Amino acid sequence: MTYAEMFSKVKGMFMEADVSDINEHLAFQFNITGEAEGIFYAEVKDGRLSVEPYEYYDRDAIFTCTADTLMKIAEGKKDPILAFTLGQLKVEGNIDKALKLKTLIDSKKG
Repeated sequence: MTYAEMFSKVKGMFMEADVSDINEHLAFQFNITGEAEGIFYAEVKDGRLSVEPYEYYDRDAIFTCTADTLMKIAEGKKDPILAFTLGQLKVEGNIDKALKLKTLIDSKKG
C-alpha cells in the first residue's frame, strides 16, 4: 500500500465521524512508519473535521504507528488504548486530548 492509498482510505473512514457535538479544538498528527510512511493530520474545529496530508505544528498530540495499525484503529477493529498498551501506537503530547481519538473513531456514522 502506498502513502496516497493509505491516506485516502483513512481520510474516508475519519470523515464518517460525527464531530458536531465536540466543542473543543482537537488537532492530531499521525506519523506513519514502515510501508506507506508519511504524515497527516486530523483537526476538529467548530464542530467540523478536517483531514489533510500535511504536518500540523499547533497539534495537541502526535500518534506514531504503522499503516496497518492505523487502519485497524480507524476501522474500529483495534482499540487505540490497547494498541498503545501493546506498544503498537506511540503517543506524544496532551494525553487527555489524545484519548479523544477513541471518541472520534466511536462516533462514526452507520
